[in-house]
Amino acid sequence: MCSSDLNEKQFRLKYAPGFGMFKESAGNDLIDQIRFIHDQGFRAIFDNGLMNKEPSLQEKIAGELARRNMELGPFVIYADFSAKSMVTRDPAVMEMLKEKVKSGIEVMKRTGAKQALVVPGRYDEKLAWDYQTANVIDAMRMCCDIAGPAGLVLVMEPLNAHTNHPGLFLTTIPQSYMICKAVNHPSCRIVNDMYHQQITEGNIIPNIDLAWEYIGAFHIGDNPGRNEPTTGEINYRNIFRHIHSKGYDGVLCMEHGKSKTGKEGEAAVIAAYRQVDAF
Repeated sequence: MCSSDLNEKQFRLKYAPGFGMFKESAGNDLIDQIRFIHDQGFRAIFDNGLMNKEPSLQEKIAGELARRNMELGPFVIYADFSAKSMVTRDPAVMEMLKEKVKSGIEVMKRTGAKQALVVPGRYDEKLAWDYQTANVIDAMRMCCDIAGPAGLVLVMEPLNAHTNHPGLFLTTIPQSYMICKAVNHPSCRIVNDMYHQQITEGNIIPNIDLAWEYIGAFHIGDNPGRNEPTTGEINYRNIFRHIHSKGYDGVLCMEHGKSKTGKEGEAAVIAAYRQVDAF
């Protein structure tokens, strides 16, 4: 394939498949999967489990991405859905968070990934909501003070409580925006998972605009079903047009399943992204 053919195939936005999305077509080897993803025109990948991989594999992944001029989206630095973590003032939790951020900085150094995802955990039924909010603000500021000097950005993810994650503290874009405002740190940002936000609040484009200064990355998934765009109710072609018009050049993680199985399902995912990228 010549470079001009590849340029014509490249997507306009940096939609980022995860490892395993195309394993029926590319095989189980992660480097082979990166090569396949690149050859389909994608310009990024994401890996939620990057921190759990051996450092040598992290470096190998980063090297392959660099050779192909591809980006690596946010990796998960902390997301315990079962714990009341940031809503508390527990010193042990604060120490744990400090160590997580320090480990994330080392991953950033090995891989070049500039963003790490944080979920504040569950809410506390026994503590007033405003106290919990203040605690999350303090915890995020502490984490950002560690991450910021190294160049690592922490992106908080609000998740829906209706279908997937009941009981979590952070659920909406406005709530996340308020916390970013209060933290007041350049390393505190939001990952806007449009699947979750369609369930929680809808109004996706207006909320993108209202929170724009703090949005660091996006996650993709249609609703209902959490599969590729065009399989549900979200008009992703219009949303992507809008994001592109605002000059967004970051990663949009394809954090969803496939509506069909096998190679047919993988081809359907690629075709769906061609459709919604044609704006």
